[in-house]
Amino acid sequence: MTATLINGKEIAKQVRTSVKQRVDIRIENGLRQPGLAVILVGSDPASEVYVGSKRKACEEVGFISKSFDLSASTSESELLMLIDKLNSDETIDGILVQLPLPAHLNSNLVIEHINPNKDVDGFHPSNVGKLVLRQPGLRPCTPKGIMELIKTTDVKPHGLDAVVVGASNIVGRPMSLELLLAGCTVTTTHRFTKNLESKVRAADLLVVAVGKPNFIPGEWIKEGAIVIDVGINRLENGTLVGDVGFDIAKNKASFITPVPGGVGPMTVASLIENTLLACEARD
Repeated sequence: MTATLINGKEIAKQVRTSVKQRVDIRIENGLRQPGLAVILVGSDPASEVYVGSKRKACEEVGFISKSFDLSASTSESELLMLIDKLNSDETIDGILVQLPLPAHLNSNLVIEHINPNKDVDGFHPSNVGKLVLRQPGLRPCTPKGIMELIKTTDVKPHGLDAVVVGASNIVGRPMSLELLLAGCTVTTTHRFTKNLESKVRAADLLVVAVGKPNFIPGEWIKEGAIVIDVGINRLENGTLVGDVGFDIAKNKASFITPVPGGVGPMTVASLIENTLLACEARD
């Protein structure tokens, strides 16, 4: 068996095209453009790349885009004051604070300061809580994007044994909630998990988000499984690889995401879609 590649780049393009069409219709009908504010604190190279791709996507779909590049020494009070200003800015529908923040800033406090209705990253406790209660509003971007990728396989998720490797607030935990909402039987694994291999080998649907190159050996993949690899890791030779041993996994899985070009583009597309949804909710 050779797995079918799930082309996140192409699917993300379709999402952005759909958003652009909806924005064009808004403008034709005399409605305002959606607006997204992106805040970057410091100069983390990976964050700069992510922020750049988000700003480019905004321009592509016709959003108002406001950028705030703050120094790494920005105080918590200064950052919160900026968020207050954006919370009350009628032209802004979405506020994104790029993570990780410098160590002296409390990420939880910053996220909670964003108006939940403008929390297009989907990290505010109010939005995560809605997902827990099966009332999804603005959903965390990467898990939301992954659900779109899974949908393109035409495999019904109901009853599938799903395993999520990694329990971060950004991916692992909300991913488990999304899969539960979709009708999967979900196992969430983390650093204290025992017998990880046996759990992975039993997974009909595997999502791996740990940020360690080739952390899950390809040999562990169940025949015919759907494999979603969230990790993107740069080796010393400059090669980008995921968290799953791709070369072997692709010969066992039925569907698999490549790295790069799999999950990454969908995260940005989901952010753009969330911003439009936040805008439409305010009409």
